Parts: sequence; structure tokens; C-alpha cells
Amino acid sequence: MQLWVGLGNPGAKYAGNRHNIGFMALDRIADNHGFAPWRKKFQGQLSEGKLGSEKVILLKPETFMNLSGQSVGEAMRFYKLSPADVMVFHDELDLAPGKARVKQGGGHAGHNGLRSIHQHIGADYGRVRLGIGHPGHKDRVAGYVLSDFAKADQDWLDDLLRGISDGAADLAAGDSGRFLNAVALRVAPPRSSGGAKPKPEQPAKTAPEPQDTRSPMEKLMDKFK
Repeated sequence: MQLWVGLGNPGAKYAGNRHNIGFMALDRIADNHGFAPWRKKFQGQLSEGKLGSEKVILLKPETFMNLSGQSVGEAMRFYKLSPADVMVFHDELDLAPGKARVKQGGGHAGHNGLRSIHQHIGADYGRVRLGIGHPGHKDRVAGYVLSDFAKADQDWLDDLLRGISDGAADLAAGDSGRFLNAVALRVAPPRSSGGAKPKPEQPAKTAPEPQDTRSPMEKLMDKFK
């Protein structure tokens, strides 16, 4: 059994925020893979289902971001899981929009949701880091993550969420490489095998024939030379 956690803030006010991409990822997985309806448990919303042969619990903490660890800790203890059984989906400022990376253990890099989870279960859990880009200056970070994705972001965001859902069973099976490949195929699909059509070959240019400037009489006379 695995516990997958999406980070975000509860309520309609925050639903479209960049900080809520973890919630969005779990919603897409639950919708596409026939998970049970969401129900309230462990200070959050919980759904159960299977990805391939693996039973997976999806959890969206409703404690607000900086207390996410309370909900995660409760669920982990209830199901008698270890941190290695936990995978957290969260926004990542240091990745370009649409990029995804999988990481096991490590620091929280100042992310308030991860910081709280560290406090409750330690650092040895997995993470799926979902790139949202950086606003350019640290003073703008809070406003940036708590604002909605722009309209221009919707295409890559939908591709990213589709890719996460496509590769979810591979991630559950422990194959992060195949999972990331599924994401990449959605976000940056390959060109057709033929690639770009080659340009038609242009005929080789030849030097123009020199013009004959002789008069008819000169041409006639030249024949008898």
C-alpha cells in the first residue's frame, strides 16, 4: 500500500493557485483511474483505488499548506506505513513550467508544506516535484504561488496533468523513469518519425547562354568561312 499526498490549500479561493498543483495532480489521477469518491478523513480529503497491482491512498490535506504534516502523519500511522511508502506531489519554483522530477528524501528547500511534513514524518519520503517556474525575485514568491495559473499556462498545465495520470501506474510500480517518460510524451510530444518534410530539391543553376548578336547576313557569311 502507498500513500500519495497532494499539497495545496483548501477552498475555492485557492483552487486555481500555482501552490495547488499537487491537489490538481491527485484529482486527475482519481478521475482517470476510477478511484472511490473523496471522503473526509485525517484532516483532509481521501480517496482509495488501484494503480496496476498497487493499492494507493490519495490524500489532500485540508490543514492549509504550512500544517500539511499533521494530516500526512495521521494517515501514515493509521495505515502503518513508513515514510518510504509516501509520495508527495508539490509545486517547485526551481523547475521550469511543465517539468517534473522524482526525488527520494532530501531537504524541503523552504517549501512550507514539505517543511511541515519533515517535522511529522522525517525526510525519507518521496516527492514528485512539479515545475511552476520562478517569478524572478524572492520577494515576489508568496504572491506568485498564491495566484492562479495564467490563461497562457493552461495548455502545458493540462499536458502535465495528463502525463502524470498516464504514468501513475508506473510510478506506483517504482519505475520513475517510465513515469517521467509518460509526462515528457505529453508535455513535449516527439515529432513524427518522418520529421520535418524535406524541401524539394532545386534544379542546379547553369550559366545563361551567351546571346548571339550577329545580324542575319553575318550569320550567313560565317557559314561559308
